[in-house]
Amino acid sequence: RFLPKETYLYAVTGGLNLVLDTILYFIFYNFILDKTLVDLGFIAISPHIAAFLMVLPITFTTGFLLAKYVTFTQSPLKGKKQFIRYGMSVGGSIILNYILLKIFVEYFGIYPTPSKILTTSIVVIYSYVIQKFFTFKTGKKQLKNSILD
Repeated sequence: RFLPKETYLYAVTGGLNLVLDTILYFIFYNFILDKTLVDLGFIAISPHIAAFLMVLPITFTTGFLLAKYVTFTQSPLKGKKQFIRYGMSVGGSIILNYILLKIFVEYFGIYPTPSKILTTSIVVIYSYVIQKFFTFKTGKKQLKNSILD
């Protein structure tokens, strides 16, 4: 077997969530926001950041459900604890997403959709490690088992 089952499932479910995220981001950025600044009166949000913030609740929910019920099914933690930890890990992902999107779009001049794809690809690595060893805590058991083998 080339990949452990959990890693394979993470790649598949994460890939599906990434496709959903990218499609929704494209639709929100190009059609719903029409590439225009979102002025809330007290703050103006650039369209690439606003699209990211609008898509987040959707892909947060689908990501958690896929991780809990498909990928990390061997987690010893209760669902409420998983959800809180998932929220914390997503918080780190949000910060990383924000910083990378700002850098790629505003400093490097890369178009928003390719910037989002590149950003998400980087964040996926962070996310997998955090979810495996913190959110769902399945990594330590697997690490211990592989050392004993």
